[in-house]
Amino acid sequence: MATSFQLRKKDRRKGGLVNTTEPLTGKPFALEGKSAMMERALSSAGISILFQDSTLTLSYAENLPRHFAELFFAGGSDSDLFGEAHGDYLRTLKFKVLETGTATNAEIDMDVDGEVRTYELKVQRINNGGSLGILSVISEVTEMRHREKVLKSLLRELSHRSKNLLAIIQGIATQTARNTLSLDSFLAKFRGRLQSLSNSQDLITDSSWRGAYLFDLAEKQFAPYWPETAGSMPIFGINAHMTPNAAVHLGLALHELIVNSASYGAIAGGASSITLNCKEAKHNGKKAIEIAWVEILPNRTEIHEFSENSFGKTVLERVVPSSMSGKAELRLVPGRIEYYLQIPETEFEILKRP
Repeated sequence: MATSFQLRKKDRRKGGLVNTTEPLTGKPFALEGKSAMMERALSSAGISILFQDSTLTLSYAENLPRHFAELFFAGGSDSDLFGEAHGDYLRTLKFKVLETGTATNAEIDMDVDGEVRTYELKVQRINNGGSLGILSVISEVTEMRHREKVLKSLLRELSHRSKNLLAIIQGIATQTARNTLSLDSFLAKFRGRLQSLSNSQDLITDSSWRGAYLFDLAEKQFAPYWPETAGSMPIFGINAHMTPNAAVHLGLALHELIVNSASYGAIAGGASSITLNCKEAKHNGKKAIEIAWVEILPNRTEIHEFSENSFGKTVLERVVPSSMSGKAELRLVPGRIEYYLQIPETEFEILKRP
């Protein structure tokens, strides 16, 4: 009996669309034609079919991958196809499916031509001509599982970094509040420090969390405060590539030095007397870099004073070096501010040399 379908087909005589309830023309596919179509669909989809009788003896397979096809024979077992360990596991699982009638899934990893491949088996009980058996639909999911593992790893890394970032923000808020006397002052300083953190984080994110180059990091921190009339930014030496951890904390240190200079020091007086230089050094007998900030103050006799309890001084002398297992020294001498930060080799790479 022909089945009637509601169709929309193009009426070429009128150039429009008309509705029709006429049945589809042509003869139904013969059983052989359907079988051929199913075989082609299985092949294109990379899906294999495996049938076993109630004793779990292999009796039929379709579209097996080459490495399985070479091992398959009628009368064989799961151990012949998948190896003894997987065979024992699958035998237990399939007997349970036979007993309960509840379909289940299984995954196995196999070494194929020296490469580990992952296969998913969808196992169900079927009634084949009055006798029970097991039908397994097998598909390779190696790439999908690899992507899932990578994604989970990235999500764990993102969670870890997010927690670290939130801890840094909490520390900034707490320390800023301790060293400010008014809400307006707190908001101004806190916003500036958050923007500094954001600038560093942008560089880290753009590099797919690999870190940031020192010069890019310094330019990002200088940019909001550097006068256009002062010429190029005073960044010299080795353009080391910093780890994400080093980039975040070094950005905070540079922000404190730059804001202090823009408020009281060389940038406020024209910015012609600052240098930021990076060179190779030794830290605890191992390779390191030393980043040196040298600022000449407009008043050559002035000794600049950071408050003993100031957040900036705490960041420069304690927070930044301890976060990188490095060493720092802040020197306040007549007419100069000098800051030296040693960073161990675990926190940077030298990919480009001057």
